[in-house]
Amino acid sequence: MKDAIAMFYQYSRVTMKSWFQYRVDALLRSLAVFLREATGIISIILVFTKFDVSGINNWNINELVFLYSFLFSTYGVLIIFFTGLLDFGKTVQDGTFDRFLLRPRGVLFQIIASDADWFAAIGHGTLGIVLFSYATSKIEVIWNLGNILYLASAFVGAILIQGAMFLFFASLSFYFVKASNVHGVLFWNLRNIAGYPLSIFPKILQYMLMYVAPFAFVNYFPAQFLLRNDDIVNYPDIYLYLTPILGIVMYFCAYCFWRVAMKRYKSTGN
Repeated sequence: MKDAIAMFYQYSRVTMKSWFQYRVDALLRSLAVFLREATGIISIILVFTKFDVSGINNWNINELVFLYSFLFSTYGVLIIFFTGLLDFGKTVQDGTFDRFLLRPRGVLFQIIASDADWFAAIGHGTLGIVLFSYATSKIEVIWNLGNILYLASAFVGAILIQGAMFLFFASLSFYFVKASNVHGVLFWNLRNIAGYPLSIFPKILQYMLMYVAPFAFVNYFPAQFLLRNDDIVNYPDIYLYLTPILGIVMYFCAYCFWRVAMKRYKSTGN
């Protein structure tokens, strides 16, 4: 374990040096990511302000910002570890996956450790922290030890849930020539709507956000644990506590699928 941590540190050090070789460019690119994602939040705030909208299904603008803060902050950490799986189909198609197989280290460990999108991590992470700080200053949340421990465990669980989806979609690349479209439909499209309260969507979308690509457990149910808005009565109470457990279970299942799927890999050569 000590050796693995040391190697991960060396991988990360080299990766950071390559990403931040030109510091001004790195700063501007991270800022561009921050502004790109912040534009959507600003648009929502302007709509609420312009049309004097008091809320959506009893969720006010500050509570919506709180929901979004979970998405951005968890993704900021997620992309540090799972960048290598983001466009994994290309790695399989061009044969560069072979180099991971030839090294005396776990394949998944190498993929995770050898790449990280630091620009996206800083942009998303900073935005998530800003939104979280702003929202918690405007809404009433009781910060006792139990809530803090829950928030920490839910944060880790939310990262594992999204990481499991990344790993699952990457594993599909061993079966299909191009699986990025599946990733786009089930991850990015559903993530884009997950910033709104789950209860406002039709039942089919609610089921998809809970049971297919479970973003509801990334932000909605952890937020509801702290806020307890009225629409939580539509869902079982146990869902408020499932994020940490679901994260571990989903990641374990995705890893098992990864190990099975890897056996189908056939080198494409050069």
